[in-house]
Amino acid sequence: MKNVLNNLKKGILMVTMFATLLSFANEASFSSIKDDAKKTALTLTNVKAGNQLYIKDANGNILYSELIQKSGIYAKGFDLTSLPNGEYIFELDKDFEIKTIPFTISFKNVVVNRSKGTTSYKPHLRQKGNLLFVTKLSPNLEAMKISIYVDKNSGYELLHSEKIAGIQAIERVYKLEKGNYKIIINSDNKEFTKFINN
Repeated sequence: MKNVLNNLKKGILMVTMFATLLSFANEASFSSIKDDAKKTALTLTNVKAGNQLYIKDANGNILYSELIQKSGIYAKGFDLTSLPNGEYIFELDKDFEIKTIPFTISFKNVVVNRSKGTTSYKPHLRQKGNLLFVTKLSPNLEAMKISIYVDKNSGYELLHSEKIAGIQAIERVYKLEKGNYKIIINSDNKEFTKFINN
């Protein structure tokens, strides 16, 4: 009976976590992108102050960065025709997710490909006492690699590394002794780093 109650609690917690993450998933979107001869107009709905907007090239180099100052609707025109021919993306970095929309520059012509836009979910790390809770939503069963480094006198040394794949709701708990730690999580071709002083 005790196991049934524990499993029921875990199931309710998982459903609550999915509902929360999915509500954040609809929080901000690229509502419209309009191209004309001179400017590309970008409109984002339901953004929050503190969200970060980037324009990146195909190698991930940041060409433009802006911290969103006001919650609500964000609208701005960009003259992208001065960029060299190539592949680029608009990227909106939010609390729990990163949304991207690719575009191509070809002879001063901007082509936005909204159908190839992606949403990837960021890992969430929470510390309670000497426990580190790591959660991440992976709707497409994306792999995630967690590396935990401990600070030694000579620098950070790898303490634990784990690759997780084939799970939609990744949940891990790690017990950390007293010390300083660096947590590196690789997922969706992105790297997330967090420092913890325990």
